[in-house]
Parts: sequence; C-alpha cells; structure tokens
Amino acid sequence: MNNYLNNFAFVVYPYICLAVFLMGSLARFDRDQYTWKSDSSQMLRTGTLRWGSNLFHAGILFLFFGHLFGQLMPHWMYEPFISAPQKQVVAIVAGGVAGVICFVGLTLLLHRRIFDPRIRLTSHRTDIAILIILWVQLVIGLITLPSSWGHRHDAGTMLILASYLQSIVMLNPDPSALAGVGWEYKVHMVLGMTIFLLFPFSRLVHVWSGFASLGYLLRPYQVVRSRRLNVPTGRNLPGQSGAAD
Repeated sequence: MNNYLNNFAFVVYPYICLAVFLMGSLARFDRDQYTWKSDSSQMLRTGTLRWGSNLFHAGILFLFFGHLFGQLMPHWMYEPFISAPQKQVVAIVAGGVAGVICFVGLTLLLHRRIFDPRIRLTSHRTDIAILIILWVQLVIGLITLPSSWGHRHDAGTMLILASYLQSIVMLNPDPSALAGVGWEYKVHMVLGMTIFLLFPFSRLVHVWSGFASLGYLLRPYQVVRSRRLNVPTGRNLPGQSGAAD
C-alpha cells in the first residue's frame, strides 16, 4: 500500500497537476475572462495590505524562481562556477531570508482576510483556502531548512530532489530516489503540486497576467501623430454666415 501511494504521489500525481494547471488555466481564460482577476480588497480597507502584499510578493517571486532555476538546472551547468555544497548554502541562506519575508507578508494578508469583518464578508472561500494552503506550504518549507543545513557538506538531499524533479520534466520519474528523503520534503513537494492543481480555480490565475505583462517590454513604441484639419480659406464653414450677410 505504501509503495502504491508513493508511486501515485510521485509518478502519476505530478502529471495530473500539470495537466489541470495548463488546461484549466486555458479553459478559464477562454470561458470566464471576467473572473480572471486578483479580486483586490484595497478599496475596502488599506491597513496592512501595503506591507503584507509587498512583502508577500517579493518573497514568493524570489522563492518561485529560486526553486525553478535552482532545482531544474542540471548539476553540470553550474559545477564549473560553484560546487554543490556551496550552492546549497546559498540556497539555504537566500531562501531562508526570502521565506521569512514571505511568511511575514502572507501572515499579515491572512490575518487581514480572516479577522477583518469587511474583508471577510467579501472574500470567497477559495481566497481564504488558497492563502491557508500557501501559508502551510511556506511553514513546511521553513521546517526543511535545519535538515538542509545539516546536509550542507555533501548536498546529498538537494541533489536527490533536483534529480527527481528533472526526471519529471524529462518524463522519466524515478520515485525510488526519494526513499531516503525526510517526510518534510515529501509533504512539501506534494503540497506544491496541489497548489498547481488548484491554480486554475483560484485567484492565482492573475499570475499569468503578471508574466504576460512582461511582453510589453519587447513591444515597439507606439507612434502617435497629430492630425491637423485642413480648413479651406476664403470659404465659410457650414453653419457660419459670411461677412456680407
């Protein structure tokens, strides 16, 4: 039974989440574009929104791209410049700082969403649910830091996780590689996959718009020319009387 659950969680489940993530986002954009928004509550009450939102977005973006490039980049690409133990130390320190920043911001947003009566009344259940899931995922990620620090000299855990995630991308997953990995890493990965699964059904879809807006940086300048009216001289305009009138 444990072997079956392990194979489902780390072989089948990742592709289910990716399929729903991509196809669900496309379907929602095609069918429900009016719901494609972040549902900001800034107009109701600013309060801690500015601090919470800025800290959360700064931290989560750093963590997302850190996981994306740090885990999916093959070892041979960075080996000439930095060793695996050194890379793990950098990841622990930088990820820890970004994680704490994100945790503070997300906690402020979650507290505001739950305990502010005006915000609570206008919040969808999915809004609160996705914030709670992100908060739990962030806490588990911070829990993995002491264990990662303990393996900083050989970077064994980091290399195992990176190898597994790269095998998912290469469509050749190997769950047996995770046999010696701690429970916190496995829960962290499964919950991360679940966030991708829930992505199309939550307010997180506005992330696509954020990435799409980067396309404006590559667009050419829009040329705007003034259009002057050529008014004939020596002739009265319609509706005007001449001097002889």
